[in-house]
Order: sequence, then C-alpha cells, then structure tokens
Amino acid sequence: AFEQQPRRFLPVGLPGLLRPTPCPGWTWLAGAAIWPLSPLLPGYALCGGLALKMNKMARTFNKGRNMASGLALWSSLLHLLVLVMCVQGTGGRKMSETQDGDGHETTHTEHARAHHPSSHIHHHMDPSFMIFFTLEDLKEGKTMAIYFPKRNPSKSPHLLPREEADQIPFSSKHLLHLLHFFSFSQDSPQAKAMEDTLRQCEIEPIKGEIKSCSTSLESMLDFTRGVFGLDTPFSVVATTHLTNSTTNFQNYTILEEPKEILAPKMVACHTMPYPYAVFYCHSQKSVNKVFKVLLGGEDGDRVEAVAVCHLDTSQWSPNHASFSVLRTKPGASAVCHFFPADNLVWVPASTSM
Repeated sequence: AFEQQPRRFLPVGLPGLLRPTPCPGWTWLAGAAIWPLSPLLPGYALCGGLALKMNKMARTFNKGRNMASGLALWSSLLHLLVLVMCVQGTGGRKMSETQDGDGHETTHTEHARAHHPSSHIHHHMDPSFMIFFTLEDLKEGKTMAIYFPKRNPSKSPHLLPREEADQIPFSSKHLLHLLHFFSFSQDSPQAKAMEDTLRQCEIEPIKGEIKSCSTSLESMLDFTRGVFGLDTPFSVVATTHLTNSTTNFQNYTILEEPKEILAPKMVACHTMPYPYAVFYCHSQKSVNKVFKVLLGGEDGDRVEAVAVCHLDTSQWSPNHASFSVLRTKPGASAVCHFFPADNLVWVPASTSM
C-alpha cells in the first residue's frame, strides 16, 4: 500500500506535539504556542520548525513583492496549515493491495464515474461513486446517498517540502526508474496507480482550464497565486467531519440552507494516488459556484461539506460519466459534486470569511 514509510527521501514524522516554544512576533495567533504536527506536513508546525520553514518560503514567494503581499501569503499559508492539521483524513491516497483506487480522486478530470446521489442505492454499484447531484438538489431537507471516504492520516503519504520533491522525477518517462526506486513491481496495483496519476497529470487541459500537479505545498501555492494574481489574497476551504463516524456511505440530509461562497475564481486541488502526496490542482474559466453544506447522516454523523457546481459543461466530453448519471448532456445543465475531506478548494480570501 501507499502508506507512510521512511524511504530514502521521505521524511519520518516527528512526535505529534511540539513542546511550548516562544514565538516572537506571532502573538496574533491567539497565543497558540503548541500545535499538533500534521501527518500531511511533517516538519511544519506553527512554532519553532514552521517559523524556520516559513521564513524560507517567504523569501522564495515574496521576492520582489511588497510587505502587504508577503503578509497575505503568510496568512494563506497559515490558514492551510491549520486546516490540514484539523481536517479528518488528510494526506495522500492510501492504496490497497487489491485495487487501484476508490474512483473518487479521478473527479479532477472526469468529475463523474459516479451514480446520482439523489437516486436509490443499488448494491451492484460502487458506492464510492455516489458524490454527484444537480443544482436543484441543493436545498434544505433534501436527502441524498453520499460517499465520504474515511482515511487514516497516520498511514497516508506525506506532502514533501519542495527541495525534496524537486529532486524526484515526476514524469511517465521515468516510470520504470520510479518503480525501482519505490520497490514496486511493474504488475503491482501501486505501479498501475502511479502510471495513471502520471498520465492524468500529463494530459492536456480542456479548453478554458489550467491545471498543475503539485508535489509540494510551495508548488501548490505558486499555482494558486498564478490563478488569482499577485495582489489577491486567497484562502482555503475543505470538507470537515464534525463527528467521528466510521461509516463511508449512507444517506445524508441537508440540515440548513446551503451557504454560497462568492468566488469569481476558484482552484480545486484533489489528492492523487502516489507514494507521496500529490495534488491535482485545476481552475476553469467557466462559471462555478462553491457552497458549504451542513449534512446530517442516518447514524448521527455531521459533516460540513464543500460542494462545487460547474454551470458550464459544454467543453466536457459527451462520454463524461456524469451525463449518464444525471441523464443530461454537455452544456445542458450544471454538474455538482461534494469534495472529500482531503481535497482543498482555494477561493479569494474576502469571500471565504
């Protein structure tokens, strides 16, 4: 499986808590002097280690920028770090020995291969595909069958620092070398997953879309900054599990009117199956709507879910599975889907508060 493991370059996780450490100049963090280290971001913490790491990042990202831009970036980075420490199921994909994925992370290019969440549950269908719905479904009191994967962050691959990620080839041309490096046989499920991820990352974007596969936090922020522009501060939102339910698939009811996050631009980042954390990040010029939706499950589970509705699907392939699921065709209607907890959605900061 793609699990956390000390390889030649993969960082070994530090203890879950840092000792209280003075953080000069960080009093605006509400006095927080001790934070759990995220399994997704080993070596990054809000005191001590992070201060050093962030100083290095700031020198890279803010070169040639004014103080206001630097503070905006720091704010965005801190927001992300706090989020990934708190969100359940963060980290890269963990792959089982018997399958090459649960289908959910392929939504970055397909946005489908799923069955309509508003329909009845069919036992012969893969429940992990139950993530899609229509804009009309997005109303208080609506009940839908939804799949939210529950993953163990302690066993998930780490997001590497840029200086380590950049030393590793990330190209299908080097697949055989990479398989040897990670000690995976060519016919293993991990090899197929790696090949699929590299191929998806190398496919040309559809018309009106820009994309990038981020292998480090720094590269993710670089891409997001490029989408929003240097003068636009941005923030991140993600699905949050408010309870500790172990149920992956059940009926959920929308408990209150969904709250729209007004975002003229957005960047969605999806985790991909790989030995270390890789995010497929993309943004479309077409109109999209971002929502926060409070859901209640049949077993008492409560989820504050992030949902995105793509209003213009005219450039999508007619073979896109969502059109079969929703019984529609390209450009005829919006396609909406929920995000799992380990996916990130970046929006302009002023719209996410």
